[in-house]
Amino acid sequence: MIRGVAWGILRSARDTEECESDTYLKAWQAMPPTRPSNLGAFLSRITRNLALDRYERKHADKRGAGEVPALIDELAECLPDAGAHDDFAGEMAVREALGGFIGSLGVEARRFFLRRYWFGDTIAEIAARYGCGEGKVKTSLMRSRRQLTACLVDIDGAADPEGRA
Repeated sequence: MIRGVAWGILRSARDTEECESDTYLKAWQAMPPTRPSNLGAFLSRITRNLALDRYERKHADKRGAGEVPALIDELAECLPDAGAHDDFAGEMAVREALGGFIGSLGVEARRFFLRRYWFGDTIAEIAARYGCGEGKVKTSLMRSRRQLTACLVDIDGAADPEGRA
């Protein structure tokens, strides 16, 4: 699982190996004070954060190339403005909305969404993994992004009684 998360972002065997080692070290350092209820999710989150940091450092000169910028561009339309939720309560509302949104997706749409935006799989990899066409994956992801946008607009509208985002 750790290698899969790192590979989806880094696409380099060497960087994936280093990220895996760094994950174990960070987990070891965090374990005594923190006892995760879900070890897989705990390790996955550490791995993803380390891989994204490594990717940013490695591609600082090459902005716009690779899969990660494409993923960010795809989700940029859905996510609220970074400054829109500066307070803790607003951030928690967005996190809860995202969790609820992912839970509301059907099994197939959830798999496609998580494989694309959490694991960083390409459309072709997702299609091959689940034995379907790339068009089906693209359509599902497009619909999911539209639903996510609507979900987050509801959160922004609820936070502002006059409906301004």
